[in-house]
Amino acid sequence: MQQLNLLGSAPTVRCRMEDSKEQPKEAKLWGGRFEKGVTPAVEKFGQSVSYDRKLYKHDLMGSRAHASMLAKQGIITVQDRDAILNGIDEIEKRIDDGKFNWRADREDVHMNVEAALIELVGEPAKKLHTARSRNDQVVTDVRLWCRDAINDIVQRIKYLQVSLVQLARENEGLVVPGYTHLQRAQPLLLQHLLLAFVEMLERDASRLLDCQARLNFSPLGACALAGTGLPIDRHNTAEALGFTEPMRNSVDAVADRDFLIELLGANSIIAIHLSRLAEEWVLWASEEFGFLTPSDAVSTGSSIMPQKKNPDPMELVRGKSARVIGDLTTVLVLCKGLPMAYNRDLQEDKEPLFDSVETINTVLDVTAEFAQNVVFNKDRISKSLPAGHLDATTLADYLVYKGIPFRTSHDIVGKAVAIAVSKRIELKDLSLEEFLRINPVFEEDVYTFLGVENSIAKFRSYGSTGAEPVAEQMKFWISKLGM
Repeated sequence: MQQLNLLGSAPTVRCRMEDSKEQPKEAKLWGGRFEKGVTPAVEKFGQSVSYDRKLYKHDLMGSRAHASMLAKQGIITVQDRDAILNGIDEIEKRIDDGKFNWRADREDVHMNVEAALIELVGEPAKKLHTARSRNDQVVTDVRLWCRDAINDIVQRIKYLQVSLVQLARENEGLVVPGYTHLQRAQPLLLQHLLLAFVEMLERDASRLLDCQARLNFSPLGACALAGTGLPIDRHNTAEALGFTEPMRNSVDAVADRDFLIELLGANSIIAIHLSRLAEEWVLWASEEFGFLTPSDAVSTGSSIMPQKKNPDPMELVRGKSARVIGDLTTVLVLCKGLPMAYNRDLQEDKEPLFDSVETINTVLDVTAEFAQNVVFNKDRISKSLPAGHLDATTLADYLVYKGIPFRTSHDIVGKAVAIAVSKRIELKDLSLEEFLRINPVFEEDVYTFLGVENSIAKFRSYGSTGAEPVAEQMKFWISKLGM
């Protein structure tokens, strides 16, 4: 299977970060009412450009839309707009080429871009921030970034789904023990078990797209919190940026991060699903199970024990779920009890956001790669199937066919299991005479319900583990995923 080379949700920002001590002091863009500058410790503590510069593409998108709208509304001239747009293009090129000087004393991505724009084009650039605050600017950037990030994650989910369906296709007909409480329960087709994770991932993708639809509303023009008296057109900028429409309430627009929490929540559910898959495969790779063997390409060894072959990628997938859940918890606690409207606390939402998205993208990619490099040990699995009386429930169904109430059937089969356990044999090895001593309803046809192969053949309900229902599931997913 061809490996996808998917981009992250934002380009790598190749640049140099200039320490404020190396720069001549300059007036802050907000410094008009201040007589003294901040201390170096406060300046270092308050900067966010070391990580929020990841938003630069989306920040420049927002500024282009805003400048164009200001000109359309007659708030700035067309000449000023053109100067601003040309300057933005030059700044973007410098950032892309790694030639932009990010300065910590300019605090964040917005101030760095605006100050550089003023240096480039002069007075026209000072008009760009008309009817805009960093409060609405940053949340516009973050919504745009999240919108793109969701598309990336959904692509990776689909790729993992394809990998799992392909793995299922390669193991058609393989019966494995199914577990509840980590105890032998009923037989399953391996395809059925793998498709269970495909279904979970489909809901994960749907959840992300639902989140994307809810976050796709524009805060731009909400300004600090109250909007503006200038004749701006928020519908214009919303449309230019691909938003559904502007947010109705300017306070809500700048104050809340529920959309971000929702994305981190969706990522956490993905992480939990992948952690469960990882746990399954780590167990199955153990000597005690021996159901699967990962290739050398996705295994590691021990620094002291020469014989070891560890499924480390899956252990890390399992472990990194804690990190993704931690990112969600960080933002939940961050937003708890904040007074309205905007507060600087919200600067702290970005690092957990970026970390969650980067981590979930990585674990999706690695899980897909692991799925492409694993072999199920059919002989070992087959030899394990007799243990645990996996066909007991099918035997109870047999008695239901004979007209016995299920609860009574359950009790009868329990007695049969007890005899088989005492003799250390399978249910199918009990004689008809032994069955008849338990209940006279048994006939010779009981043996068509016993043994895992016969048991699997009896499953026929929609979505069950029978050959026909699973074939229908496979057909559905192969078509849906375009395989």
